[in-house]
Amino acid sequence: MENDFIGILKELGLSPKDRQIYEKAFTHRSYLNESKEATESNERLEFLGDSVLSFIVSSFLFNLRTEDNEGALTNLRAYIVKTDSLAKASQKLGLGKYLKLSKGEEVSGGRENTQILANTFEAVLGATFLDQGIEAARTLVHKALLPLFSEEIKKGAPRDPKSELQELVQSRFQVSPKYKTLASLGPDHAKRFTVGVFVREDQIGEGNGSNKQQAEEEAAKEALKKLT
Repeated sequence: MENDFIGILKELGLSPKDRQIYEKAFTHRSYLNESKEATESNERLEFLGDSVLSFIVSSFLFNLRTEDNEGALTNLRAYIVKTDSLAKASQKLGLGKYLKLSKGEEVSGGRENTQILANTFEAVLGATFLDQGIEAARTLVHKALLPLFSEEIKKGAPRDPKSELQELVQSRFQVSPKYKTLASLGPDHAKRFTVGVFVREDQIGEGNGSNKQQAEEEAAKEALKKLT
């Protein structure tokens, strides 16, 4: 058994073939500035993994929770795939220790950074999808992520500002609120995000946070104050 991330995947019952694509999945963009060999970060794989994750979790909830309406399914999916959740899955698998980081990112605690860990999980999922197909990607999600939320999957997502706003906006305006990043400032290890929440083209709230999820929750809180 390999004593690295390939070994982790094999322990999950997967059969990784293209080692190079997984190497790329662990390459943070900061590392490119200090490496002559690495030419691409994991950001494209992260983009792909985000979409694959949404599909897998959506189809799982759709088939399991047959009585839930769109709003309830959307809320539960958002709870499962939020940044903190993906970071927990990364920590469970021990992905952080295999990251390729710049010296500065290393010193600043990049291996424990919630956003970086969440992004890495998505990148590894994207790599798994390209290397082994959708069923292997599904296995990764079902074994590494979904077990962390067995109670929520049974009972539904706990109430939170985004869930409350989702229900209120859908009942009042017949659309879902949309979140847009308005600004992101600072270095990777201490970035601050400003997010706006919109109903159609109208901004109804704004929030700030150390990650997008936190900023979205603050924006939802402000929107609820305006609408209730």
